[in-house]
Amino acid sequence: MSVLDLVVTRAEPAGDMIRLVELARPDGGTLPAFEAGAHVEIHLPDGDTRPYSLIDLGGEAAAPALYRFGVRLEAPGRGGSAYMHGLSAGDPVRVDAPKNDFPLDAGDAPAVLVAGGIGVTPIVSMAAALKAAGRSYVLHYAARSRAAAALADHLAEAHGDALSLHLDDTAGGPLDLAAVMAAADPASHVYICGPKPMIEAARRAAEAAGIPSARIHVELFESAAAPAAGDAPFEVELASSGKVYTIPPGRSIIEVLEEAGEDLIYDCQRGDCGICQTDVLEGEPDHRDVVLSEDERASGKVMQICVSRAKSARLKLDL
Repeated sequence: MSVLDLVVTRAEPAGDMIRLVELARPDGGTLPAFEAGAHVEIHLPDGDTRPYSLIDLGGEAAAPALYRFGVRLEAPGRGGSAYMHGLSAGDPVRVDAPKNDFPLDAGDAPAVLVAGGIGVTPIVSMAAALKAAGRSYVLHYAARSRAAAALADHLAEAHGDALSLHLDDTAGGPLDLAAVMAAADPASHVYICGPKPMIEAARRAAEAAGIPSARIHVELFESAAAPAAGDAPFEVELASSGKVYTIPPGRSIIEVLEEAGEDLIYDCQRGDCGICQTDVLEGEPDHRDVVLSEDERASGKVMQICVSRAKSARLKLDL
């Protein structure tokens, strides 16, 4: 994958603990195109990378002069948001070329867009693309307060009655996701981006409203799943070789297997893209993704090995 050496052209507040950052080529040239839902990996000073969704306000994605991001400052953790919030105009930044694990469907079905907090960033691009294509869509944007609702003014101006802005502090509580899904056209595709609890609630509401799981698309706007209280070591047996690996608390199946030289296919490592999905031949997985439907979780036959763990002492996986 190609790496782009860019510079910061804009870095300024865009809401409560939210910063808008724009990057461009030093020579002002056109950047690689992207589609709604795409992201780039930002290279951090420590050599790691973090994904950030690209924001297309309307008509910019085909030949972008800049890449735009909205970044919320998170509690100390993996360091990506602190790095992005520390950038100033003129700073150099390295990014990978855009990729898309959260695309719009190619048909003309109606779309229900649901964004929570800073999870609005890919949804902004989706709304712009749907409007440009003349497709039917509604956008539900939930935030704690007006100050936390980044780009709300732009969305209101660009999308008018298609936007429903929900503010927890004035509404007296969270967005009624059951009502949102019950009001949706049953033929809709649903796109959800935000924190994990909201995604899980929205998925359950969509399934309860009769929307098939294949039409429910999600992106988790958080870093990899944090260790949970009570996490214990468990073993993973590979069906192809019989090799057994111990997965300690605080480490993922992917991390341990890849360190041991196993060849794996994966991408997001957040539990939302589905690329690392693996068949479970024996044992009981502890699902921590936002990809699987309730029926798939209950079956125990597949899991996302980037974030999920085990309830049993050992898992035998089709690897």
